[in-house]
Amino acid sequence: MSAYIDTYSSRVPLSLPSPVGPTEPRTDLDLAEALTKVSPKAQAKARSTATDFEAMFLNSMFSQMTSGVKGEGPFGDTPGTGVWRSMLTEQYSKNFAKAGGVGISDEVFRTLILQQAKTTGQSAA
Repeated sequence: MSAYIDTYSSRVPLSLPSPVGPTEPRTDLDLAEALTKVSPKAQAKARSTATDFEAMFLNSMFSQMTSGVKGEGPFGDTPGTGVWRSMLTEQYSKNFAKAGGVGISDEVFRTLILQQAKTTGQSAA
């Protein structure tokens, strides 16, 4: 009997490889086709727009998350604390989005590219 198997319930720990094998991400064929129709400059602009959109969403989320927190430390509970906190959450959201975010920018990018490819395809026809 293997040392990795729980002899009481015959369960395999999560650290062992899956019997099905590793899963690989599926290729998005629609996006791959659309990327061939959209210029690299337009792709870069769409990626930037998608990242900015995710940063705005995260900023809204972080602002709501910290709205009930009272100021402590050197700033105390002063009017300046709110301004400082808004700038801090803006920087947090931009850094989160640039680091990969929570996945919103990928979907926004996909949608923008598909729309641009469709528009490009219609104007060429």
